[in-house]
Amino acid sequence: MYKKYHTFLLFVSIAVFAVAAGREEPLGYGDMERWVTRNIKESSVIGGHSKTLYEIGPDTIIDGNIAYRNLGRSPWGSSNVMAKVAGVVKTNTTVEPDSHGSGRCARLTTHVEQLKVLGLVNINVLAAGSIFLGDMKEPITGTKDGVKNLNWGIPFKKSPKALKFDYKTQIPVSPTRVRQTGFSPKTTVPGQDYAVALLILQHRSEDASGNITAKRVGTLVVKYGKSTSGWVEGATYPILYGNIEARPDYDAELMGLRDIDYARNSKGQSVPVKETGWAAPGETPTHLIVQFSSSHGGAYVGTPGNTLWVDNVKLVY
Repeated sequence: MYKKYHTFLLFVSIAVFAVAAGREEPLGYGDMERWVTRNIKESSVIGGHSKTLYEIGPDTIIDGNIAYRNLGRSPWGSSNVMAKVAGVVKTNTTVEPDSHGSGRCARLTTHVEQLKVLGLVNINVLAAGSIFLGDMKEPITGTKDGVKNLNWGIPFKKSPKALKFDYKTQIPVSPTRVRQTGFSPKTTVPGQDYAVALLILQHRSEDASGNITAKRVGTLVVKYGKSTSGWVEGATYPILYGNIEARPDYDAELMGLRDIDYARNSKGQSVPVKETGWAAPGETPTHLIVQFSSSHGGAYVGTPGNTLWVDNVKLVY
């Protein structure tokens, strides 16, 4: 969903940060109990398979190749998408409901999507599982413009202390990852793959031409590089506010401001969101970004099998 994490990175595998107890506010549908089930028929030229996509939203079944828009005021988008390129319908499923205790959770998995044309295998694409606050405009009409279909973040004007959620990981540790775009040979990428959780608070502004800029209000990113033995319940991570460049652990590449995200402006156009600086202390945000992903290296890069389970997502005040 993004090329790099140009934001603050807490180097954590499975540690849980202590945060003073406070009021908890669940994110909408953050208990992962309700799901939209979409039954889609792919084009006959690539096999004509019936596929099922899942979206976080009200318990509903949608039959047919219908472009999805968030239902029931669900704030969540996902990497599950329907694409229609040159008239050919193809789907990708990397997010599914799974069980957690007596209820359900979200399972995000990195896998290789295999595309057969007229029975011949000729395209293999690596895809990571991701859920995020925002939405995706369907259908996707090309691999290069996929990121522009994202509407990244939701309106938000509060200042929470922390992000809290339950999680479980399955990480096949390897010193390298793979890159598979479907249009070039499979290559090896140095560095281990990580599952990640991030939260970003922004104060956005839009000019008369519809361009969006933002100041960074709050930041949190956590990497998970090891498998857990089971569920970690109530993991709580503090949000850092304001300019964090003076921190002793500041890394310019990892903590720098983002310019890779897209959002829909007031004209309904998809435009880049460029962060231009750090917000002053106490500045009220306008938008909240939360994302969970099974891989961290950007589009088409990761380790097949990397899996992150997420449940009960809340903000702590």
